[in-house]
Amino acid sequence: MNPPSPPDPHRGAGVNPPNRFLHTHRSADPDAIDLDPAEEPDPQTQFIPDLAQSILSRNDSPDVGFTWSLNPYRGCEHGCAYCYARPTHEYLGYNAGLDFESRILVKHHAAQLLRSELAKPSWQPALIALSGVTDCYQPVERRLQITRACLAVLAEFRNPVTLITKNALVQRDIDHLAELARHNAVAVCISLTTLDPQLRSLLEPRASPPAARLRAIRRLADAGIPVGVFCAPIIPAINDSEIPAVLAAAAEAGASFANYTVLRLPLAVEPIFLDWLQRHFPARRDKVLGQLRSFREGALNRSEFGERMRGTGAAADRLRQLFHLAARRHRLRISWPEPSTAAFRRIEPGQLEMF
Repeated sequence: MNPPSPPDPHRGAGVNPPNRFLHTHRSADPDAIDLDPAEEPDPQTQFIPDLAQSILSRNDSPDVGFTWSLNPYRGCEHGCAYCYARPTHEYLGYNAGLDFESRILVKHHAAQLLRSELAKPSWQPALIALSGVTDCYQPVERRLQITRACLAVLAEFRNPVTLITKNALVQRDIDHLAELARHNAVAVCISLTTLDPQLRSLLEPRASPPAARLRAIRRLADAGIPVGVFCAPIIPAINDSEIPAVLAAAAEAGASFANYTVLRLPLAVEPIFLDWLQRHFPARRDKVLGQLRSFREGALNRSEFGERMRGTGAAADRLRQLFHLAARRHRLRISWPEPSTAAFRRIEPGQLEMF
């Protein structure tokens, strides 16, 4: 593994695990004693056109509540060290570390592709998740507005959609979201991991501050848009103690439902997170890992369906009881709303001017 030196405080990853699909990788020469790593420039974000020919991905995992997802971006500049999606960048020939947060593939034609998909006679109206992998409201969305263009298409067709994001930029698109809400065709979930701005800056370097996310919840709720809070991931001995306060703040802001997941460390996420933990919370390292193993039957990660999101055993039961108790106290539903397909309308090419 090849650590950037010094780690960029605006990045989440501090190591670059080798791509598991490549036979060779570049690493530092331990004999190059005259090399000063501090002279190497920090990686700058590159936005690379993604020439995808289709935009909807089909999901068959029983752990998530949707069949179709739409991801305008691959990679994510939010830079969360714990992000379960990091290994997906390895399929593109990049690494799951700094490449994941500094080499962002952009689907500029996502809205056009989506319109073509929804207009097909073969399309059966169904819930679409924005996004199933990386955040559809990461920083570059402010400029590119690809997610906004996709929401405009979804609102025209009245096709139901769920959104999960940790960026307050979602409130920019209240107009399209409110139109979908008029037809019971949308639910928005704001990921809120902590109320501590300092912890947020370490966990999620380029995501919106907690206060901004709470304001976004309030604006969405005031606009009549179903909005909830997603406590994800819960990291034992780091943010688990905040669950009651996070749910209280979200409910006060107008959230109507809540959910959570426990930290997952699949594949290359493990060394990235362990490095992050050692850099920022060395005194808690053993406690965090020990408690995490109590959720995973002694392992740091388990990939089995039905277990990977919440864990198993007594520790998982205690966490579930704590979360459900706090949710009931603040009248937050645990189940997500179910956006409806009833209002879907198929718009043929050239037909839009009629509406």
